[in-house]
Amino acid sequence: MNKTICPVPLNQRPLNEFNSIRNSWIISWPFLEKNIFYRKLTFSWLFFIPISLTISYGSDYLKNNIFELVFISLTVSLAFPILLLVRQWLSWLYIYRRLNSEKIEYEESGWYDGQTWEKPIDWRAKDLLIAQHQIKPILNHLEVIIILLISIITSSFLFILSGMN
Repeated sequence: MNKTICPVPLNQRPLNEFNSIRNSWIISWPFLEKNIFYRKLTFSWLFFIPISLTISYGSDYLKNNIFELVFISLTVSLAFPILLLVRQWLSWLYIYRRLNSEKIEYEESGWYDGQTWEKPIDWRAKDLLIAQHQIKPILNHLEVIIILLISIITSSFLFILSGMN
């Protein structure tokens, strides 16, 4: 049987990148059970509420309007979970594209030298299965949550702006 030797360094192979990212701290959250995932997002939001309240309290107008102070602080503090979700989505999108491609782009040295290597059929089949059945649902789930949170922030700010007139 003719086996070709893979010139791609181990840490740049898509399947190894997938395993590495799946074991990372924040990026691996979507692989957790949904209730644990949502709990971590909620804690990240709650962590930033006091910071947001402190910053918002610096406004003379908001000092005198407690409802708006709390409302704006709660809304603005949603930015941190959104940033976490976008970071997760970008990482999973990168791995998804690497697993879906027929060729692997890699670097042999510290400088970009633009090497590519075509995946063997068995690698391609395994990579496609992982991309379609493990990563694609994560990407869809993250996209829905990001859109929902951005919609909440947008509608909250529209509510605030409509109340100022």
